[in-house]
Amino acid sequence: MKAILDLLGRVFLSAIFLYEAVDSFLYFEKTQEKMTLYGITWQQDFLLTTSIFVLVLGGVLILTGYRAGFGAFLLLCYFFPLTLILHAFWQYPPGEQRGQAIQLMHDLAICGGLMLVLVNGAGKYSIKRIFSTIKVRRA
Repeated sequence: MKAILDLLGRVFLSAIFLYEAVDSFLYFEKTQEKMTLYGITWQQDFLLTTSIFVLVLGGVLILTGYRAGFGAFLLLCYFFPLTLILHAFWQYPPGEQRGQAIQLMHDLAICGGLMLVLVNGAGKYSIKRIFSTIKVRRA
């Protein structure tokens, strides 16, 4: 049961980042406009393209379980600072602070899930584990 829940957790966790990558790619200009609203104006094309690459790579690594710890590390390096920039609830007007604080807590929970993958690895059902347990017959 633990192995199945590990796999399911990785599927759900990677889905967030893969969806964000697709969304950022499909709405590239709108994402750049949002970046400008948050004061991120330096090299937007480079930053956004790199972000999409990190999201896809990290999401696929976690999903497949191949180098899942590295994928989780990449996503943490991207997602944790982004969370603090986007949901700095203390900078919002009092009417919006509660909603932003809740969003901050959601994103910190996702960071906690990434840390669990980083520390515990991918589990039983992963590409890396399948490859390491396959026995190749010699001719």
